[in-house]
Amino acid sequence: MRIQATWFVNVTDREEQKTPIYSVVFNCEGTQVYVAAGNRVVVYDAGDGSLIQTLKGHKDTVYCLACSKDGERFASGGADKSVIIWTSQLDGILKYSHNDSVQSLAYNPTSQLLASCTNNDFGLWSPEQKSVVKHKVSSRITCCSWTNDGQYLALGMYSGTISIRNKNGDEKVKIERPAGCPVWSLSWSPQKEDSTEILAVADWGQKLSFYQLNGRQIGKDKNLGFDPCCLSYFPGGDYFLLSGSDNQISLYSKEGVRLCLVAELDSWIWTCHSWTPKLHGNVFQYFVVAGCQDGKLMCYQLAANTVHGLYKDRYAYRDNMTDVVVQHLISSDKTKIRCREMIKKIAVCKDRLAVQLPDKIVIYELIDPDSEENIQYRVKDKIHQKIDCNLLVVCNNHIVLCQEKQLQCLSFTGVKEREWDLDSVIRYIKVIGGPPGREGLLVGLRDGQILNLFIDNPFPIVLLKQQSSIRCLDLSASRTKLAVVDEHNSCVVFDVNTKEILFQEPNANSVAWNTLNENMLCFSGEGCLNIKASDFPVHRQKMQGFVVGFSGSKIFCLQSVSMTSVDVPQSASMYRYLEKRMFLDAFDVACLGVTEGDWRALAMEALEHLDLKTARKAFIRIRDIRYLELIQSIEERKKRGEGNDDLYLADVYAYEGKHQDAARLYKKAGFAAKAMDLFSDLRQFEYAKEFMTGSDQTEVKQLIKKQAEWCNTTNDPKAASDMFMTAGDYKSAIEIIGGNGWMEKLMEVARSLSRAQSEELNLCAHYFKQNGHHSYAADIYTRLNDNKALVELHVDSHHWDEAFGLAEDHPEFTDSVYMPYATWLAENDRFDEAQKAFHRAGRSDEAGKVLEQLLENALNENRFTDASYYYWLLAKQSLDDTISDEKTSEESRIAKFDEYYVKAEMYYMYQAIQKYTDEPFTSHMPEVLFHTARYLLNLLSKSCPPGISRVKTLYTLAKQSQHLGAYKLARHAYDRLQSLQVPFAFQETVDLGSITIRSKPFHDKEELLPVCYRCSTTNPLLNSLGNRCINCQQPFVYSFYSFEVLPLVHFVLEDGISDAEAVEFICKETDASTTERDQWKESASGNVQSLRLTDEPERENLFTAQLLNFEHGSTEYRPVVANRAMLLSMHENEVVVQKWPPPKCWTFYKNIMSDVTVALDTNSQKLFLAEDYDLLVLQSKLPFTHSSTQLG
Repeated sequence: MRIQATWFVNVTDREEQKTPIYSVVFNCEGTQVYVAAGNRVVVYDAGDGSLIQTLKGHKDTVYCLACSKDGERFASGGADKSVIIWTSQLDGILKYSHNDSVQSLAYNPTSQLLASCTNNDFGLWSPEQKSVVKHKVSSRITCCSWTNDGQYLALGMYSGTISIRNKNGDEKVKIERPAGCPVWSLSWSPQKEDSTEILAVADWGQKLSFYQLNGRQIGKDKNLGFDPCCLSYFPGGDYFLLSGSDNQISLYSKEGVRLCLVAELDSWIWTCHSWTPKLHGNVFQYFVVAGCQDGKLMCYQLAANTVHGLYKDRYAYRDNMTDVVVQHLISSDKTKIRCREMIKKIAVCKDRLAVQLPDKIVIYELIDPDSEENIQYRVKDKIHQKIDCNLLVVCNNHIVLCQEKQLQCLSFTGVKEREWDLDSVIRYIKVIGGPPGREGLLVGLRDGQILNLFIDNPFPIVLLKQQSSIRCLDLSASRTKLAVVDEHNSCVVFDVNTKEILFQEPNANSVAWNTLNENMLCFSGEGCLNIKASDFPVHRQKMQGFVVGFSGSKIFCLQSVSMTSVDVPQSASMYRYLEKRMFLDAFDVACLGVTEGDWRALAMEALEHLDLKTARKAFIRIRDIRYLELIQSIEERKKRGEGNDDLYLADVYAYEGKHQDAARLYKKAGFAAKAMDLFSDLRQFEYAKEFMTGSDQTEVKQLIKKQAEWCNTTNDPKAASDMFMTAGDYKSAIEIIGGNGWMEKLMEVARSLSRAQSEELNLCAHYFKQNGHHSYAADIYTRLNDNKALVELHVDSHHWDEAFGLAEDHPEFTDSVYMPYATWLAENDRFDEAQKAFHRAGRSDEAGKVLEQLLENALNENRFTDASYYYWLLAKQSLDDTISDEKTSEESRIAKFDEYYVKAEMYYMYQAIQKYTDEPFTSHMPEVLFHTARYLLNLLSKSCPPGISRVKTLYTLAKQSQHLGAYKLARHAYDRLQSLQVPFAFQETVDLGSITIRSKPFHDKEELLPVCYRCSTTNPLLNSLGNRCINCQQPFVYSFYSFEVLPLVHFVLEDGISDAEAVEFICKETDASTTERDQWKESASGNVQSLRLTDEPERENLFTAQLLNFEHGSTEYRPVVANRAMLLSMHENEVVVQKWPPPKCWTFYKNIMSDVTVALDTNSQKLFLAEDYDLLVLQSKLPFTHSSTQLG
């Protein structure tokens, strides 16, 4: 820190007596100084201290001054109890009074609000107000200060209390100082840390303290050793001034660390104020004005030099006087080291950092020295000595101190190991590397000597001696070249070995060699950056500052107080090397940093001059695989001794697109065919023909083919086909003609082909077939006598009659015709015909596979009606002896039939259940759904086929049972649902139904109970036997729509009676049919006797007598057995016969109630009530039908 007194004034009163100065302040622009001297306000010029004007208006001593933030107004107050508002033109515009002397003034930084403080109150005034708002206080106010945002005002009291008030004067925070000493000065820091306001307080207990806005103290009190009178922050808030009874002005950091003495006078210094005009050069300038008890007014200029150090890409500099910031110039990472003392010198080298403080030197080391970008340091050693030096250098194990003509080498423990006394003052010193403990130093002296010193050697080595003083030095990476900047601003480069001047340039202030390139340096001067590469002219560009380092393509420049890295493209230097074909040097320069376009230019230039090694490395940089493959090819051919340089260069030109040059070189090298191929590939056929002189006919055709291919790719297929025909490539011509659908032209080509050209003819037939011209294709296959292809043509085009004709003439094609035919029928839902076709093709197994696949699809898509139809077809197939396996027995076929038939029934019934549960509306009556669900549930007791949900069946049964009054059955269904996994959509309904059904009677309505028409037993709805009578075991026969029990009794034929014979007996009329029918008839059943009037003849007794031929409670079903006499006694309209396909026997039923008409569907063999059957016929919904309903 450089401190210089710029001017001073002895302020006196009218009697020339020294007048104490209690307050001074700069105006906003820093051009004037307002001084409170006696009962006057005196205005001085801030530049030279000349008197501008004396302002009169107070009648007693002026104690305080304050200037507004915008500089338009300033105020004064004093012992006359008045406050005067002055303009910047030094005119008084307003005066107001208090009840006591005014001790302190402060303008709000965001407005014109003025706080004026006295012994017993403080006032708040603004131009918008007509009067001053005053607030009483309990103690004398000695000082005041506003926060940066102007929201709060801090008041320092003589009682030692600090009161923080808002803009309305209300107290928000009160700070009680423990000692109770008068708070003589306080100020809010202009700088915010983490958005926190910091208040600095100095009291006459000789303490310095810091507080937050909430009143919490920051750190501990700091002892001052004197009574402070004024605490004044610098505008930036990094530092503040403190003056008082010690007759001194001291500079402090914002943390309260004393940095240096600014001035020492002869009396108490009551007031001081600072102002920063601008950033000048590489230092900050500050102006400080101070007023004393003896009337002296002093002005000082403070200049803070830049303290810094640089080693390669690590830059360390002083920040806020007490901190060291280490910056990695490449990555821009920073770390801060807080020293909490005034930093005087900084040196950095490798992994060491030395910081000189007032009474010691601290040496730091990198925490991770192996990491190039690590900048975290820790303390290694401390040298507790107060040392004065001009320059400081740090090495691995030593520090070197420069004092005028003397150099001292100290160990890290502070022991002086070596000393050099030189002939002249040292101007420049730099570490140039070396092993630990033997580092070399480059030293420049004022007398022009340049020395090389080694830490372990007491004798310096003179490298050069020139006439002018040394200003800057640098040694090249190989230490063979030395760059010097002298006091005349000349940059001179010497050869270290021969002492010869290699280069000289004026107007330089600093110089640096490139650490990565021996032949490149840069120097700065007159606002320009100069880059010198080898013997080429200097490249200049504008840049402010001093060059301090050069690494790769980055130049480190010190601008003002900051270090910046400037990216400098090396393109200009690289191209200069390329002009001289110095490809290796150009590559080294490019490695420092050039654009991708520059790399490509280098690679291409090196390749054109067949410098393959450099070209390869350059192409690797830009990852150009294509050229790398070319270089690899050239190198391999060179190793084999193939070709010559002209041939290799021709390949390079071809890759670059210089086709004419490449063709000439091909011809020169004796490879004219390559030139022809080159132009052929480029579709430049006219140029290609120039290289065909003397060529044979084969090459001519080959060229025509290439031209034809090009025409085809350029959307000129007609010309391409003609060219292919000319070249004799009929196959390519046919592909183009057929691909474009030119059938007439294709027919002409086919007619021109001979039978021997079978491949071309087959290709023609293929395109005819593809475009639907089957007759043309058939003609070609007939010419070729290719019956197999002809059959495939007819089959693919579905010309079945022609295919059948060929199959009759050529039996070996029977399978090839009938198998596709059957598949086509099945795909068109003509399953019966497909079955016959599969059978004729000898593939009855395929018929079953087709149906099984259709069945699987139907189940996956929930088409249960179709599924029942497909199972019905499978059931019929299982009985067909022409389809079934001959080894399968009749019993197995009948069992298979019964299995498929039951599944057909189940899926037919489940369709109604599924529609009820999944669709919002259903066409079925509740009674139909009830009987359907009950019948299906009995069938599901054995097994549950895929796709059928037992939950949905039970859900339907439960709902309809509850609705119809079958409460016992409904409760049973709900109980079973509780044990199953119910879908979420049904869960609430099931839970509610399970609860509400408990309130219903535990029985079923009597009219819902099924009655057995054989034994007249009323059966419960919950029947453990399923669809059988609990008494006689007779299976119930249901109408296959409403599923009501039909009045039918099953009977079987006596042994020896065939199905056809039984039907003949039933249809035969007997004499008994003409007898009297109207008669009374008595019958007995167990303990019951009945008398009924019947129109039946007496022969009815034969069947009736057999009805009760069973054992009560027996588990075995014993059907009624009909003999010939019984069959003759039956009427044809009373018997229903289910005529099953053989080998399954027919099923016979006797209608007990002649007034109930029972209908039989001859397709499905299902029984219905007549009205149910009529309804299904009208709706076309008979069971086991698909696209049409079959009626019998």
